[in-house]
This record gives sequence, C-alpha cells and structure tokens, in this order.
Amino acid sequence: MPSTSGERAPRRRDLRDQRAIAFVESPVQLLNVLEWAGTGARADDLTVVVLSPTDPMSRGQLRRMAELARDQGCTVRWQEARGGAGAPLRTVRQLAPLLHRAGRIVIGDPFSRYVQLLLTMAGGKRLTVVDDGTATMEFIGQLARGERLVRWHRRGGARGPRELVLAPVTAAARRRLTPTAARSVEVFTSMPVREAPAGIDVTENSFAWTRATFGPPKLLDGADLVGTSLVETGVVDEARYTEAVQALAREHRAIRYFAHRREHVDKLHALHAATGLEIVRPDLPLELIARRGPTSRTILSFPSTVVHTLPLALAGTGVKVAVCDIAPEWLRAGASPRAQGFLTGVTDAAKDVHRLASPA
Repeated sequence: MPSTSGERAPRRRDLRDQRAIAFVESPVQLLNVLEWAGTGARADDLTVVVLSPTDPMSRGQLRRMAELARDQGCTVRWQEARGGAGAPLRTVRQLAPLLHRAGRIVIGDPFSRYVQLLLTMAGGKRLTVVDDGTATMEFIGQLARGERLVRWHRRGGARGPRELVLAPVTAAARRRLTPTAARSVEVFTSMPVREAPAGIDVTENSFAWTRATFGPPKLLDGADLVGTSLVETGVVDEARYTEAVQALAREHRAIRYFAHRREHVDKLHALHAATGLEIVRPDLPLELIARRGPTSRTILSFPSTVVHTLPLALAGTGVKVAVCDIAPEWLRAGASPRAQGFLTGVTDAAKDVHRLASPA
C-alpha cells in the first residue's frame, strides 16, 4: 500500500490461509474494516455482512461504503437484520454457515446485542475488533476492569427487562471477547489505548488506506463545524447546544455544519434558522468527505471520534482540527453520571488538535 514519506509502515498480517467475515452496522465500522484489510488481509478473502440499521442516513452511507468495499474486491452481503419480529432468528440462521467457514471474525461494535448473539456461535475462532470510535476506548477499559459491557451514555442503576433477558448473551459474548492464555484478541484502532489487558493485541489504524485513496483536498477559508448526536442520546440540552453552535460559528466564521447521521431533522432545521449555517448531510463518513474536499482550513468539533480520526486522515494537508469542550451546565439532568468524565477524557486523549474553551 502507498504511504507518505517517513510514515511508519502498518504491521502486515498473513491471512492467506484463512477467510474472514466482518459484521458491521455503521458506515464508520465499514470504513475501518477496509482500513484493517489494507494492512495485510486479502480483500477477496473477506466477506462483509452489513447488519442494516433502520435510519435512512445510516442506510444511505452504508450503501455507498458497500460500493467502495466491492471495488476493493470484498464480498458484501446486505442483511435486513431488523425487518420485523422474526428478523433476528432468521438472520442468525442464514449467517450460521458463513460463521462456520470463517477462520476469523471481525466485528465493529462489541456493545451490539446482535453482534453479541452472533459471537455466541463463533466458537474458538480468531477475533478482531475494528474501531467504532470512542466506544472502543470504553470497551477496552471495561474489559480491563472486569465490568459488564454497557455504553457510556446509558444511565446507571438497575437493568430493565430487556437487559435482564439478554444478560446471558452479553455475559457469553464478554467471555468470548476476553483474551485467554491460548487465544488473543486483536483490536484495530486509532483511539488511544492506555489500559489494555494482557492478551489484547492493539494494531494502530493510521488511516493509510483513506490517504492513499482520496485527496488531498482543496482548502477553503473559514471553518466547518462537525455536529454531534449528544442531544439525541439525552446527554446535552438542545437549547445549550444551539447556543454553543451559534457562538462557535460566529467566532470562527463557520460556513458549513456537517450533521451526524443520527441528528434529528427538526433540530437541524432549527440550527440553520438560528445560525445561517449550510447544513450538510454527508453520504460517506466524514473522514472520506474531508479527505476528498473541498474542506475548510479549520474543522471545529465537540468531543467525539473525529477529534482522533480527522488529524490522521488529513495529515499533511494543513487543515487544523479544533475541539470545543462540553461545559457541565450543558448536560441534561438525566444524563449518565459518567458523561462529563468520559467526554473530557475523549478531549484529553486527542492528539494534534487545538483545544477551545467552551463558549459562554
């Protein structure tokens, strides 16, 4: 694979004698499967199973990413995994032969109940977890601390009926994801890893495939602002978020707002009315959109995955990535008690970004 001068060559693995199957549920997960394959896997030995979500933005981006994966030689299987009450059992039954033949299982979201169910059928196969952004940091930390797998923004306390019913599946998947003396687990990530337990083999995702395939971008004056779904997940108050976007756009002469695929349409309309920003709903992950360009010389973001990935994808282009912290008073009353610490940690761990004070 081509690489820029002076760049550390990614570690290559020998996968000639094994077929791999990857399960993805988001465009970012599929992008990182392609990055993983670019470090040594043969794409024609890789089958990507898209466990299709229901929201239109994610489905649209996944369709585009599936085209790119096919162009790289991957076999892509689109699975309507959420198409009614019988879809989960039907999906598991249809995927069982693929799981049986695969030598390696690649997953993008260890917190996914669907993926956890499939892992209970994986036996002793080799396992790779590709990056799912900041969730990867939490996953490794929970493994190291011996905690149950739960997303950081979920509130603490007693588990609901659904969680109790699925608890045996989650526990079995956690055991499968925990390395043993006889079996290691690979984590392919661009996130900082500080507490990986013994047996976790961490492979760096440097976005070499993205840089070799796209760009460099044409640069525009002003700034682009990256949206977040923290309002939709119940972490940040919407009025506070709108005020922060207004202040950042005014101070940094922002011209575009790149919406997260899970942001609600009504919220985006309100942001446009309040700020005058051009609202862009990308058809590919932002790392590819920014690399293809045109891209503003400054990209503004709140704490999220992109403060780690964009500096890698845009290395050498002259684009500055800046992150604005989430002020404690922006959090909703019902937000998880872990929210502030986790979001601060995301910013603290980011490299090659400029840190901005929260707007008053």
